[in-house]
Amino acid sequence: MTLFALVAILSCRPRYDDALGFSEGLAAVKFGNWMGRKYGFIDTTGKLVVKPQFDDAGSFSQGRAFVRLGDLKTGSYGYIDRSGKRVIKARFDDACDFSEGLAAARLGGGGMGHIDKYVIDKYMVSEYKNVIPVGELFGQCGYVDTTGRMVIEPLFAYAGDFSEGLAAVLDLKTLKYGYIDTTGTYVISPRFVGAEDFSEGLAEVKFGDKATSKRGYIDVTGEMVIGPQFDDACNFSDGRALVGLDDGKTDRKYGYIDRAGKYVVSPQFGMFCAWPFSWALASVRPGDSDTGRCGYVDTTGKLIISPQFDVAFSFSDGLAAVKLGGPKIGKWGYIDTTGRLAIEPQFDDAEAFSGERAKVRAGGNWGYIDKTGKYVWESSK
Repeated sequence: MTLFALVAILSCRPRYDDALGFSEGLAAVKFGNWMGRKYGFIDTTGKLVVKPQFDDAGSFSQGRAFVRLGDLKTGSYGYIDRSGKRVIKARFDDACDFSEGLAAARLGGGGMGHIDKYVIDKYMVSEYKNVIPVGELFGQCGYVDTTGRMVIEPLFAYAGDFSEGLAAVLDLKTLKYGYIDTTGTYVISPRFVGAEDFSEGLAEVKFGDKATSKRGYIDVTGEMVIGPQFDDACNFSDGRALVGLDDGKTDRKYGYIDRAGKYVVSPQFGMFCAWPFSWALASVRPGDSDTGRCGYVDTTGKLIISPQFDVAFSFSDGLAAVKLGGPKIGKWGYIDTTGRLAIEPQFDDAEAFSGERAKVRAGGNWGYIDKTGKYVWESSK
């Protein structure tokens, strides 16, 4: 990978064409033509409550949403409240959502915009890690409170969201991941090559070098409770975690473990053929990854909704987006937890419900629907 290619990757952030999901009753939407689009916010009725004025915007969390003023290279991030008032001055090179009263914010980084942990981890195994210091290239992250006060100084190459009182951070000195509390004190010392948020009292961490690392789970004291043995692993939800194993012969296979590390569903599903649990159900695709159909299992591994969908996503707000009619020409609708179609397949794209609203696309236009399938807002045609 060339340095120019690396910078190009860092400068990209996945972003929906016209709208984000609802959070705390509001959603960021784009208005205007392609060259001059600005973000504003609508409420769940589709009413514009914060006029379009921002060059980037996030979702509301704890009464705050990050926004960017200016272009990706020279602009700065700050925060607004639900009325659109700028309550934290735009002075950061990156900003994240609030969680447990704090939000990660970055200073420096060469105008690269949003940088996620995946990109940083890729850089850490590149030939450039000894040429350009990670802090110089990516900037340094700390945490602000809802008033904008920097309560944890920017001393980290990466700073994750707080969850269950702890946040995963990448230490600039050791270039290892550890966990800090809300005072910025290390509770779990930096010793991992990868670390994720805590969920249900456990967090997935990676041990070893980048090429041969294995994943396991620690508790909030840092004690290893499920030893490093997985090639891929997800957070716990509904008492289960999705994990993947390589056998060196076939594609990686996924199954589900309980909090003791015992398999409740043996590794048997291909990549992108199994999803984490939500509402005590998990989408799986038994059989061939290309021709098999998706259904849902419960936390014991019992098939509850028979395989019948081309694609099936996780449940949210009691509904799950599913695709019927063929992987290429099919349409998206929504089912309830019994497998009954609650909203008939009619959309070209569909996302999870959040706050009783879901983002859908029909043709080239995005919009939001309620749980009856009725549009509450549509983008301009």
